[in-house]
Amino acid sequence: MASAPAARRTAHTELPPVPADVTVTPVQTAADLEAFVRFPYALYKDDPNWVPPLEMAQRDLLDAKKNPWLEFGKLELFLARREGRVVGRIAATADRRYNEFHGANSGGFGLFECIDDVGVARGLFEAVEGWARSQGFTSLMGPANFSSNYEWSVLVDGFDAPPAVMMPYNPRYYPGLFEACGYAKAKDLFAWELSSSVPPPEKVARIAEKMREREGVTVRPVNMKDFETEVRRIKEIYNSAWEKNWGFVPMTEREFDHMAREMRAIVRPELILIAEVKGEPVAFSMTLPDANFALKAANGRLTTFGLPIGLVKMLLAAQKIRRLRLITLGIKEGFRRRGLDAILYLDTLRTARELGYSGGEISWTLEDNQLVNRAIESMGGRRSKTYRLYERAL
Repeated sequence: MASAPAARRTAHTELPPVPADVTVTPVQTAADLEAFVRFPYALYKDDPNWVPPLEMAQRDLLDAKKNPWLEFGKLELFLARREGRVVGRIAATADRRYNEFHGANSGGFGLFECIDDVGVARGLFEAVEGWARSQGFTSLMGPANFSSNYEWSVLVDGFDAPPAVMMPYNPRYYPGLFEACGYAKAKDLFAWELSSSVPPPEKVARIAEKMREREGVTVRPVNMKDFETEVRRIKEIYNSAWEKNWGFVPMTEREFDHMAREMRAIVRPELILIAEVKGEPVAFSMTLPDANFALKAANGRLTTFGLPIGLVKMLLAAQKIRRLRLITLGIKEGFRRRGLDAILYLDTLRTARELGYSGGEISWTLEDNQLVNRAIESMGGRRSKTYRLYERAL
């Protein structure tokens, strides 16, 4: 089993004070919740690389009836205000499944958004840390919305382009706020850029084909007519493939099924590949059209004054998507180091090219997963973004 991340203290011995004119309070009313949801839209309004999420999706994320993570996780939301105006927000989280899986005693923070003000950030973190102590936690890690199975980490390098679908984005000053408030790096995550027009190295392709023949590997697209059965097959591989990875926590049945339903609307079946050895599903890769291109066109809302203006804009933009995100590639224990990763990469590249996609992003990988990172580099991948998880002992 993966070991729990050890919380470390930074060199900061004195934390910044919270300004007297800043108040941080829990979200308690419907008006507070609306302010929490709406704050990022004001914060990022002049940032051309920010992709506004759909407001309805953000509300569903915080609704215990619609978000299966909230069936076992605890969530407390906080707002920072200055002279009555919202200047920051943060969520405190408790994931008992993560702590049980890793033998840890850590709380989490996420949904962090803040103006460029260390004092405001410190006020938000003080609120989360106080809540975490009340739960008996001895450390905090984040940002996580709400675990490694969702949006995770903060962007620290690669601000010159919009994020890929289901990847975080934030202002350049966020890492500085975290560090000034006593948080230190726990782990970096990498994103990689890959063009479908550049052929893979001949040696890699030759070795992969030999492995395909020798191991009796067959690769097929997901069968959407048997979607529920296919989801069960992928779920089994998923929980086996990442069990020993840093920060991983298995999804519950409800979480996995909910995410599968959410993704079904945007998947191209040809790009969800299952590799079988002698008829047994042992690996899969999931590549999605970069729906952020379409989301950006909607600007956060599907309707305006009751008219489906945002929806129409999003559907029209979706027809022009030419980028992809390879979101996950997993191989069952016992079937690794047999070239299955290269086979799935090659088949994905070939299919992407046939479907008219120009390329896209592979994300994310752990910074110290040398085997996977070298494999991506050997396929012509270029590191394009770096994300970071932070932690602090309480």
